[in-house]
Amino acid sequence: MKENLVASMKRVLSNVVNEYLHAHGFHWNVVGSQFPQLHEFFGDIYEDVYGSIDSLAEIIRKLGDLSPFQLSQFASLKTTPELNPTDPMGMVKALYDINNQVIVDLMFTFKEANNINQQGVANFLAERIDMHQKWAWQLKSTLGQ
Repeated sequence: MKENLVASMKRVLSNVVNEYLHAHGFHWNVVGSQFPQLHEFFGDIYEDVYGSIDSLAEIIRKLGDLSPFQLSQFASLKTTPELNPTDPMGMVKALYDINNQVIVDLMFTFKEANNINQQGVANFLAERIDMHQKWAWQLKSTLGQ
């Protein structure tokens, strides 16, 4: 049902906004001997994640509903945590955990889109799954796992 897909898309959008805010905040606030590498790495992630936000919101509009845009809306819809580590590896681990939840939500929403033959939405979500899986691999490798 389209309503289920819309609800899933709103959750994905809210979780992606949360991931973007964390990656950007970590980009600003990382310190230590790995600063140059992590500053750039977090920048790559937040730029990619930010680049998907408009498309996610527009898909919700194409499906006939309003896209959330207020922080309070995002806060009530997101299922990813708000984390505030101050050490570099804590930041990497926090982003890894958030990103993994985004992947779970993307995969669920991908199935919802396929269930109602929304192939354009499914294609977009498949591309985002692939990108977030790349971030998961790189974050996990940075953690030495």
